[in-house]
Amino acid sequence: MAPRFPFSAVVGHDDLRLSLLLNAVHPAIGGVLVRGEKGTAKSTIVRALAALLPDLDVVPGCRFACDPANPDPDCPDGPHGAGADRRPSRLVELPVGATEDRLVGSLDLERALTEGVRAYQPGLLAAAHRGVLYVDEVNLLHDHLVDLLLDAAAMGRAHVEREGVSVSHAASFLLVGTMNPEEGELRPQLLDRFGLTVQVLASRDVSTRTEVIRRRLSYEADPAGFAADWADADAELAARIVKARAELPNVVLPDTELRRIAAVCAAFEVDGMRADLVVARTASAHCAWRGANTVTEEDVEIAVRLALPHRRRRDPFDEPGVDEQQLQEAMQQASAEIDDDPDDDPDGGESPPESQAPQQQQQQQGEGKAPKDQAPAAPSSAFKARLLQVPGVGEGAPGRRSRARSTGGRTVRSSTVDGHGLHLIGTVTAAAPHQRARGRDGAGLRLTGEDLRLAVREGKEGNLVLFAVDASGSMAARQRMSAVSGAVLSLLRDAYQRRDKVGVVTFRGTEAQVALPPTSSVDAAVARLRKLRTGGRTPLADGLLKAHKVLSVERLRDPRRRPLLVVVTDGRATAARPGHDPVQDSLRAAAMLAADGVATVVVDCENGPVRLGLADKLATALDGVCLRLEQLSAEQVAGVVRATRAA
Repeated sequence: MAPRFPFSAVVGHDDLRLSLLLNAVHPAIGGVLVRGEKGTAKSTIVRALAALLPDLDVVPGCRFACDPANPDPDCPDGPHGAGADRRPSRLVELPVGATEDRLVGSLDLERALTEGVRAYQPGLLAAAHRGVLYVDEVNLLHDHLVDLLLDAAAMGRAHVEREGVSVSHAASFLLVGTMNPEEGELRPQLLDRFGLTVQVLASRDVSTRTEVIRRRLSYEADPAGFAADWADADAELAARIVKARAELPNVVLPDTELRRIAAVCAAFEVDGMRADLVVARTASAHCAWRGANTVTEEDVEIAVRLALPHRRRRDPFDEPGVDEQQLQEAMQQASAEIDDDPDDDPDGGESPPESQAPQQQQQQQGEGKAPKDQAPAAPSSAFKARLLQVPGVGEGAPGRRSRARSTGGRTVRSSTVDGHGLHLIGTVTAAAPHQRARGRDGAGLRLTGEDLRLAVREGKEGNLVLFAVDASGSMAARQRMSAVSGAVLSLLRDAYQRRDKVGVVTFRGTEAQVALPPTSSVDAAVARLRKLRTGGRTPLADGLLKAHKVLSVERLRDPRRRPLLVVVTDGRATAARPGHDPVQDSLRAAAMLAADGVATVVVDCENGPVRLGLADKLATALDGVCLRLEQLSAEQVAGVVRATRAA
């Protein structure tokens, strides 16, 4: 097996390398999330880290890597005897398609069926204990696996309660995840669990890119020789990690720097206290890494750059990162405050009095007003949207919207004809009544092919949510576009959290256009929506036909991902082809979508004392459901909306 690419040989990516090294020094930081475009050596750097970690002393024969000096009293392989073995630290990779059994462990089928005993087979969490757990494409991980991973990372233990097995074991590891934002964002709950985050981009400097190519080609030509050339540099880094770990308990974090950390985190308005703790730990680790014994402002600033980018996002669609000017202002403000006695300021240095707020709000609202005609409408405040679902059970990509059969979801029943993996309880139950007739004598079961039961698993899938948005004058004239934009923004946030693929079709004037082809980057959809202009007639039929075409193409590209069409309109149709009736054309286009079985929700944007009910008629033609604009809020109207059509 060829040696891995040396850590020291990586060109550039200073922040990423520093983040990994600081986590190696102080694992309590909480891991690293690496965001970046494809082809930027994210996986190469992470895999190279394992070679720098110091070897471990483990209890001989313990499958859970217990430390002989401090063994886990609840280790399933305990109680442990004397002695110790030494082995390298492990890098355990969690594949996107992993099952729950593979992650947390399961019943040992071989011993259960041959010996008739209940025995636990450890999973990847046990293998990663005291090492590195690496999740490539962490944003594509199954949601139920994410929940298990979060619990283990937070508690340092894994708990298994299933199939008659009750096990708890230590699972403390350095969590490293990589992701390409173009393939979809990460759930906020998991995002906050990562201690540090780094944005990785390919260098645009010609000399740097040239050196990257040169080193990669040298490695491919002679992996062993290339690794040997960099062995001394890697050994120096490994020794520095060991030294920094030893010095870390002696590092002093003065109250002055503690107040600086608290002031900066408050200035960035991060949620909770995890950010403050992570910055403090990172600053201490950096202090030990540079060979000092007292944390300084330099350590804090570096820690802030690595720990706050993913925590300052007030909305899922805010760009991650720390603005340099904002950082410098926060650091200067913190420097001015750290010497003050907090008791001297009863207001705690908070925002200006409320009497000033209305004036500031008026100034902000008055800035950048666009002309009424053809101007982008500023979206109203977003809200938590109620759940819109595609009916039936699909087989699409993992997500959090509609029901779906899956290979890694929860087991709902056993079956003799379909399913994924062995359903142990069902198999044993089917075989048990026949043991005497089969001449069973002693331990173990006698099985036949007729006893085999498969596990039918069910989880959630992500859907293709296509928005068809009416941007015509009939919407803008009544100043409804702001509320409509806010509602679509709320639905897009919901799609982001449920890991859907989204697209946007808009129609106004004389035609419809694809404002955003279906993509997993919901951020792009929000950017297009915020630039949406309004005005003109209402080519409703053309908008529906354009949506039909987009869905037809996507059905060929990704046939397993079921679509959900969300039509945002007041139902008016005022533009059509020459010689055609716009209303009849709209109904015919709706019938085409209904014939294809497209699950559809019509969002009725009509308001005023007199309602024509045109959106209701459109929903009937689409064989979907109709919701008033105000009914999209999950807080005002509870429940789940399923489109009428079954898939």
